[in-house]
Amino acid sequence: MNRDMAEDILNRLKSGELSEYYVKNEDFMAFREVLIKRKDFKHFRGIAKQGGDVLFQYLNEPRS
Repeated sequence: MNRDMAEDILNRLKSGELSEYYVKNEDFMAFREVLIKRKDFKHFRGIAKQGGDVLFQYLNEPRS
């Protein structure tokens, strides 16, 4: 996964175009690198799945 693809996915989650996105273990670090630099970082929730995969969702209220 490249930076532009991760940014596109995060923007689509934020806009509601996607309700959730499943990130494979091998793509997680590249995705996370883009995610943590965003100002709305706390609005994203990652739910860990078996094998190191993560399901991401966008929350209207930032997590604490």
